[in-house]
Amino acid sequence: MKNPPAHKPPNVQIAILIPCYNEEKTIAKVIDNFHKQLPNATIYVYDNNSTDHSAKIATDHHAIVRKEPRQGKGNVVRSMFRDINADVYIMVDADNTYSASDANKLISQITNHHADMVIGDRLNSTYFKDNKRLGHNFGNRLVRKTINTIFHANIQDIMTGYRAFSCRFVKTFPALSSGFQIETEMTIHALDKNMNISTIPIKYQNRPQGSQSKLRTIRDGSKVLLTIFNMIREYKPLPFFSIISLIFLIISLILGVPIFIEFSQTSLVPRFPTLFVSTMFLVLSFLSFSTGLILDLIARKHRQLFETNLNLICKK
Repeated sequence: MKNPPAHKPPNVQIAILIPCYNEEKTIAKVIDNFHKQLPNATIYVYDNNSTDHSAKIATDHHAIVRKEPRQGKGNVVRSMFRDINADVYIMVDADNTYSASDANKLISQITNHHADMVIGDRLNSTYFKDNKRLGHNFGNRLVRKTINTIFHANIQDIMTGYRAFSCRFVKTFPALSSGFQIETEMTIHALDKNMNISTIPIKYQNRPQGSQSKLRTIRDGSKVLLTIFNMIREYKPLPFFSIISLIFLIISLILGVPIFIEFSQTSLVPRFPTLFVSTMFLVLSFLSFSTGLILDLIARKHRQLFETNLNLICKK
């Protein structure tokens, strides 16, 4: 049974955003499915230096094709969000692993429930059964657990490439990543800025035979973890530097307590170098905690300014 058309207010502009790099085997099917499901939407394919016929095929199937010369999905998303104006944005991969029939459910969360970002959740459907790459499955679980623990959230699928966005999200998202870390960056930004996040279970199917994933488990996974590390430092500076401060304090106590015990018993300090190192770690502990306090105040001020400026975004 076909999904009913999305219930949406009149004159809502919907943009389908498709990053593309060497997807000639699947791009036509993706475009045709979205044309059929959302005939009034505008489909944009951003060709990221493809060496095959992806761009020509996309043009032949009535998509608007634009070029992004800077390699990497993050660079593509940055250009998409900067260049395209719409009321609702749907971002989907060009590999035909996601179903266009789920698009209406994602759009409804934006138009009817005022969501800012809608996450297409693969992990509660068939992802772990259809995706045979154990490294990807482990990485998804690790990233999800890390972010949910630190940001006190319950996001089930951090790395999904199928999402819908409001204009407010798109025009206030500071895309910094250049590669596959962009999905993680989007999720952390939405959590930190207390945006309205909705999760919708979606269908997932493995890539068709002959179509190769561009994601490299070790290389891109390490970049994702580094992105999480850097964004925790930026968005959660007080907990981040408090942990460092605690580590320095423990080292200082381990080195210093025996010296003070010995001094209390003999009134002598025979190990001045150890005392000096202990004192140095104690100072570093206080400095780290002070740094966390200062950066936390700055981060709070940035959130206040963000909320103040948010009302000016996408005003009609």
